[in-house]
Amino acid sequence: MKKTWYKAAIASLLLVTVAGCNDFGDMNVNPNNPSVPNPSSLLTGAERNVGIINGQVGPGGANSAPALYVQQLGDVTYIEDSRYKTINFNYSGWYTGPLNSLQKIIELNTDEDTKVAAQAFGSNANQIATARIMKAYFFQWLTDRWGDIPYSEALKGQENFSPAFDKQQDIYNDLFKEWKEAAAQFDNGATVKGEILLNGNVARWKQFANSLRLIAALRLSQADATKGAAEFKAALADGVLASNADNVQYKFLSDLNNENPLYNNYQTNNRKDFAVSSTFVNYLSKVNDPRLPYIAAKNNLGEYRGVPYAVFPVTWKAQDVSLVASTLSAQTAPINVLTYAQVMFAKAEAALRGWITDDPKALYEEAIKASLKQWMGTNYTDAAFTAYIAQPDVAYNAAKGLELIGTQRWIALFFQGTEAWNSWRRIGFPKLTPAASTLNGGTEIPVRLAYPTTENTLNKENYEAVVARQGKDDQYTPVWWDK
Repeated sequence: MKKTWYKAAIASLLLVTVAGCNDFGDMNVNPNNPSVPNPSSLLTGAERNVGIINGQVGPGGANSAPALYVQQLGDVTYIEDSRYKTINFNYSGWYTGPLNSLQKIIELNTDEDTKVAAQAFGSNANQIATARIMKAYFFQWLTDRWGDIPYSEALKGQENFSPAFDKQQDIYNDLFKEWKEAAAQFDNGATVKGEILLNGNVARWKQFANSLRLIAALRLSQADATKGAAEFKAALADGVLASNADNVQYKFLSDLNNENPLYNNYQTNNRKDFAVSSTFVNYLSKVNDPRLPYIAAKNNLGEYRGVPYAVFPVTWKAQDVSLVASTLSAQTAPINVLTYAQVMFAKAEAALRGWITDDPKALYEEAIKASLKQWMGTNYTDAAFTAYIAQPDVAYNAAKGLELIGTQRWIALFFQGTEAWNSWRRIGFPKLTPAASTLNGGTEIPVRLAYPTTENTLNKENYEAVVARQGKDDQYTPVWWDK
């Protein structure tokens, strides 16, 4: 991270030096390369990373790892990621990419010298609020993976090449504040331009921010239940997703530069690196889950067969196993970012924990119904739902409430591997068996990603400080909310 920021600072210094040493007026100004960044373009570029975060493809990547850890997906040919080979994952691109862009939007709409011009792309308040919500979203994604990360001293450019690591607890406290304040900051001014996630709809942005708070609050159930309960109830009162119509999705295009990453992997590049894992397919088959055809494709024999999870050597080919269904792998297939079912499972767990007074059974069943409707679309029937929840392994039982909620959430969050991993780490359900032969020296499923190797050389003092505080920099030191 330091190296990238250093190069950026040198480039900026050279531009300033050159500008100060000539007197040629506008002779050398390129009208197609403005000196002041366009907030609309910055926002579009930042939001496109939502698709990358949730796309979950790319061997050895931080995007795909969580879905492999919770065995929603499995490797098809190169059986390494599901055996935890990659230990250190790089995060510098998120700081220099979307986070830096969002911070620049905030600055352009705050600085007295640029805020008036920035109004051409939406009211200052609306642009700032949108950028703050997305900035907090990306920071949560980072801290949930690595734990303590550069936060308060990050995004300072040449002012600070060696940012300290903030405690995850402090980061979470600030995320709650950011989402709440940002939702309240929206005004009745012009709609934000370049906003492709929710099309500038202020009501939906507020709802999205409140729902992110709700999910984040539940993350504190083990680490700080009092704070978690308070934040959960406050978010709920402010208004969260209320139906599948409110689901937040990232929508891809029929364009090589913005097509579904799984389509890119399956069709454009003909790699087929991932398929639905045997763990996942076998469980859905066991409980006659009506979502299976919308999650997994049949193999060349017309059967649902999950790819053997973390099994080596490979004795199968891609056509022998169930790839991800076209509902998620078509070129323009959208990817879920946050869903009503996700909110309902959170409410069911909160009720089980006594955070809210609602009936956990009713909320659990509503969550399943929402998920079935989400996946099955017009093919959903109440009869299928009633038959499904009547099965012994699905029917609500207060004594097994947390296990049932965790297992059903695991299914509902298919292809939302990060959130599935977050849920599994925190509550331990469903029960999963680690890879039989790991490549990281451990014997358990990873509960964290290790820092980029460059931190120990480019930010050594702060790296050593965070390791001393947080614990060994490996895949088995739990993050703060997981302890």
